[in-house]
Amino acid sequence: MRRPSVRAYAASAAALAALLSPLPAARADSAPRAAVAATVVEKVPYAMDSSNQAAWWTPAATYKGRGQYTYFAFNEPGSTAATHRPAIARRDPDGVWSRLPLLNADGRQAEFADDNGHNQPSVARDGSGRLHVFTSMHANPWRYYRTEAPGGSVTDHAAELPDQGQAITYPVLTTAPNGDLYLAARVGAGNDQRPGKLYRWDNAASRWSVVATFATALNRSVYPDDLTVDSAGRVHLLYEWAKAPATAFRHQLSYLRYDPATGAFTDSSGASVTAPVTPATSDVIQDLTAGEEWSIDNAYTGPAVQSAKLTLDDGSVPKVAYRYRSADSGGNFRVYYAYPSGGGWARQTVYSGGQTTAALGLTWNATDAKRVYYVTSTGTERVFAATESAGAWSAVAAAPGVAADRLAVRRDSDGNDVLYLADTAHNALYYGLR
Repeated sequence: MRRPSVRAYAASAAALAALLSPLPAARADSAPRAAVAATVVEKVPYAMDSSNQAAWWTPAATYKGRGQYTYFAFNEPGSTAATHRPAIARRDPDGVWSRLPLLNADGRQAEFADDNGHNQPSVARDGSGRLHVFTSMHANPWRYYRTEAPGGSVTDHAAELPDQGQAITYPVLTTAPNGDLYLAARVGAGNDQRPGKLYRWDNAASRWSVVATFATALNRSVYPDDLTVDSAGRVHLLYEWAKAPATAFRHQLSYLRYDPATGAFTDSSGASVTAPVTPATSDVIQDLTAGEEWSIDNAYTGPAVQSAKLTLDDGSVPKVAYRYRSADSGGNFRVYYAYPSGGGWARQTVYSGGQTTAALGLTWNATDAKRVYYVTSTGTERVFAATESAGAWSAVAAAPGVAADRLAVRRDSDGNDVLYLADTAHNALYYGLR
């Protein structure tokens, strides 16, 4: 397959914008600044269903063998306009794509009802080369598919999970350096509380187990955002709180770390905490601000968090990108960057120039340190990558010519950012490398 050529884009200059008033002072750009970004972009050669859109998901994975392999879990069109069929698109190091449908026990491709923001897939590759996909669960029992060997069929293994019969939502997963997997999800559909639980795939034993309920509280619901594992095997978790049972707008974005060597949970300073944590005992990154209320009204217009992503720097220190709507933001969700500092969290404004979609990405490397990816709700170019220098953030178009409205980002072992770009208006999925 011939790969499209590298395309460049120069964004227009923009003035610096004021920060969110409750947050510590730092400079930030309100719109992309004049600069040039180069990104290789390829269209994935399979049809994508318009339901393939989320913010919490982890739909991309990479693996370094004889070159880099990329795996994109996505929704294909279903038999009707209201359904979808999940699959994996695999890109080999030579640029050739192949398609792996998720198969039920009868050999037919799995098909589920559309439910934007919920019924989307997450994927990871374990240390033995097996692919794991969790998909299409909005308070549903497990929908889990796995290969038995590299290159094998992706088949139903839902019966192997603990917590059978429980209502599962928002499964996010990642691969640990030793080849194990960790999965975080909201478990339960109670009207009074919906906990967050952490699970582990023991790669050597080929089995799943419950690690712990990491967060729960009466009248609160947990929304997992992301997780990652550092070189020491410690699991870093990012999640939000909402008023139970559920809502589109959440609060008190929080962080938690788990050490499997000791079974202990700690906050970002290393202080021990007792799991499950509550809003009162969580390491809160974005606390409530003026006018913020706990509400289950999906028409709520007050301050709220809506999505967030997590990465680690070279010292395994957590870095967070998130969207927050404040009382003075004109109804827009601005993009922020946060990191531990002085026993709390320091925050900077990345973008405040207009409305953004829920999608975010965040990576770290030794060359240009952190990159925050975000998507604007309008504009000729909509996908941007922002970097910071001396407290000032500037952005360039990250996927020139692609009208994506949802994204996910993973850094591969070669130090490149792999972009998963969903254009739901045109039922197209794109692969980006920068």
